[in-house]
Amino acid sequence: MTAAPEHRSDDPHASAEATPAGDATAADHGTASATVEPASDTGPDLVADPAAADEPDGQREQEAAGEPEPHAKHLAHTWEEARQAAFDCAAPIPAAPVPLREAVGRTLAADITAHQDMPHYASSAMDGWAVNGSGPWILAEPGQRLAPHQASVIVTGGLIPPGAKSVLRTESGAISTDDDGLPVLTLGGAARPGEPGNGQHIRKAAEEAEAGDVLVRAGVVLNPAHVALAALAGYDEVEVLGKPVVKLLLTGSEVVEHGLPEPGRVRDTFGPQLATVVEMLGGLCREQARIGDSYTEWLEGLEDSGIPEALNLPADVVVTTGGTGLSGTDHFRRAIAELGGRLIIDGVAMRPGHPAVLAELPDGRFVLGLPGNPLAAMMALSTVGAPLLAALGHGQLPPVREVPCGTMIEPDPGRTRLMPFRLLYGMASPAQHTGPGMMRGLASADGVLVVPPHGVQLGEMVPAFALPWGPDIPEPKTAESKAKGPARKSASRTSAKQAAQSGPVDWSALLD
Repeated sequence: MTAAPEHRSDDPHASAEATPAGDATAADHGTASATVEPASDTGPDLVADPAAADEPDGQREQEAAGEPEPHAKHLAHTWEEARQAAFDCAAPIPAAPVPLREAVGRTLAADITAHQDMPHYASSAMDGWAVNGSGPWILAEPGQRLAPHQASVIVTGGLIPPGAKSVLRTESGAISTDDDGLPVLTLGGAARPGEPGNGQHIRKAAEEAEAGDVLVRAGVVLNPAHVALAALAGYDEVEVLGKPVVKLLLTGSEVVEHGLPEPGRVRDTFGPQLATVVEMLGGLCREQARIGDSYTEWLEGLEDSGIPEALNLPADVVVTTGGTGLSGTDHFRRAIAELGGRLIIDGVAMRPGHPAVLAELPDGRFVLGLPGNPLAAMMALSTVGAPLLAALGHGQLPPVREVPCGTMIEPDPGRTRLMPFRLLYGMASPAQHTGPGMMRGLASADGVLVVPPHGVQLGEMVPAFALPWGPDIPEPKTAESKAKGPARKSASRTSAKQAAQSGPVDWSALLD
């Protein structure tokens, strides 16, 4: 078995290593107990957990008898500490120009101004004839200066020739001949009285904007209309705030990408959706690669080869799946150490998702290691990845709000539990089917509860965060003011008092 590298206490860049309590749940492994040692005066609780319970049993390997376990005891980041550490470790990516076709959804960093008058020349608003004076008009060659009573053919958007005073619409004119048999333009039957008026159907220069006018101000999130306006103003690219370029490194030789997997094989859950979630969190996913479980493949996958789709720029963040446990096939820490990187977060005292690891390489790239189980990975991505991507992309730490809990949740000392929930009658009840390797509960969830280690009482307000693809967490309703009206009967007051004393109702039984 390959032992994971340790951080020296004298290394100024090494963060406090942590392996939090295991993710074993009563549903998954038959017990919800955890060994919790007394709290240290220098950090969070010390917990013992030599194996990553979020990883499948087949991916864990027992240490040989008598062999030391350097990761058996570590200081675990709490859930709140992990979020803050991921946000604080990154600086916003500087603004840079991007082509217009890539600018939609980006935040404008510099004003878009008119380089010249818009439009920069007088043009026709109709197909027809540019005319000078009243008719009938003698036809002239297009583009030449028009003398009085002359006209020339023009199309919509065409340059108004010198001397032209207005435009006669195609349907308002007719070509006939004069007494000498020469072609002349006359008003047709569809012409309106007084047509064409002076300046009619002519788009004047600078009608939309004058040179120097601000068209779109910095700070706006660009939409397609903004981009079209920039194109009209002559821009090929615009300056936008930086966004992190992300590379996905999906691991696991047992993973199949199509059809039903055989026993011993698992279906790929990351390939179809992880890139989309990263984009929802503010990243630009430019590459997705799959490797096996060998250490050589890990090293090659983490090497900076540049991303062709990003003009061969290196990824700002590499997101890996699996390999963050402590078995012989888990190579994340060893590969980071060999590449000269440092661990910023090495495990989080939460479940599911506690084997989440965040590292930084010498070239400035961040490497986010997600657990191999899909729900655990999504919780780790929400805890560590979302703050990291927000910091790199000039964003704020994702908000955590509060919702009333629709059931009682028992304590689990030493660990924060992340529970997908569904809203029932305004109260949050943990969803069913939320084991680390399941996705059914998350697919129907309205958000995620952040359950503190001491548990939650029925009706108590609990921290919660929204899912990247879901609605915002609703604000809790304030107590309604007393209704004005005639006094109720004594029996009604007694009934209301009894209902108030009964407290909130546990709606969790209504979940599927």
